[in-house]
Amino acid sequence: MAVAELWETLKQTIVAYTGLSPAAFFTAVAVAAALYHVVSGIFAPPPPPRQRPREEPEAEPLPPPVQLGEVEEEDLRQYDGSDPKKPLLMAIKGQIYDVTQSRMFYGPGGPYTLFAGKDASRALAKMSFEPQDLNGDLTGLGPFELDALQDWEYKFMSKYVKVGTIKKAAPAEDAPEATETTAAEAEPEKAPATEDKPREASLEEVATEKEAEKEATADVAVAKES
Repeated sequence: MAVAELWETLKQTIVAYTGLSPAAFFTAVAVAAALYHVVSGIFAPPPPPRQRPREEPEAEPLPPPVQLGEVEEEDLRQYDGSDPKKPLLMAIKGQIYDVTQSRMFYGPGGPYTLFAGKDASRALAKMSFEPQDLNGDLTGLGPFELDALQDWEYKFMSKYVKVGTIKKAAPAEDAPEATETTAAEAEPEKAPATEDKPREASLEEVATEKEAEKEATADVAVAKES
């Protein structure tokens, strides 16, 4: 009811102020709006030209991993990322992996750059960046640290290519035995004593014989005086 009354009031106002019927008034308003849109579109400045997206240079494909085989730990240090032409390698539990594809992490400036070129088993187990932990020594590690190291190893096995192993140092446990054997062989054999060999007189026997000679000499001198 109120809407109808409002509409009747609006029609009367349009007729009173414009002299147009409501239909003619709304038609004129619509035409004026369309004309304004067309005219503003004609005189509006042209839109700026669309900028072409910059073509980023394609990254060079990574060279295929090079198998090293069994190498010394000293030889592994040359693959620490300091030479960009060489692959980026690191080892876990004596197994060497090519981590070149993650150079942002293990290369120069990365958060794990200290691990590159080394067997970082102990450091990964303890999540340590101390220089004394950048080695493959696992002695003294607890069960939680060993489990953490195992998780790192599984991650490397699934993500990176294994390219070699670190040569283990030869055990030196048999060295004392070999030294003893050599000394025994070098020592000249002593001839066993036989019963036919004359027995050497002891010091006590020599002293007794000298005392007996002195007493005999003294008896002879007493006899001559008599």
